[in-house]
Amino acid sequence: VQLQASGGGLVQAGGSLRLSCAASGRTFSSYAMGWFRQAPGKEREFVAAITWSGVRTYYAASVKGRLTISRDNAKNTVYLQMHSLKPEDTAVYYCAAHEGIRDLLPSPNEYEFAYWGQGTLVTVSS
Repeated sequence: VQLQASGGGLVQAGGSLRLSCAASGRTFSSYAMGWFRQAPGKEREFVAAITWSGVRTYYAASVKGRLTISRDNAKNTVYLQMHSLKPEDTAVYYCAAHEGIRDLLPSPNEYEFAYWGQGTLVTVSS
């Protein structure tokens, strides 16, 4: 599966942004999806994940309540809606796909995700 992330940009603290990740290739609905981010000088970290069906989601503690992951299997797209953004949310955001055999959440570990998009930069100014 090929992934293309978009929607990044510059936003003021407290603002909102929605990232999209369009998938092509194999059947999108058979992949759990995740978002990760990498801030300057830091390691890549898990942000959120969603199951095939979209029924179950999981978030990093630092973003819970502010960021929402969702998906539209008819459009082969996963989203990350971001509200109440903080300067510490500044990072390159990556979408990733996990191919599993059941509709379960993968572990919040980048090694669980075999397919990655190219990343989209989110900059939050103070």
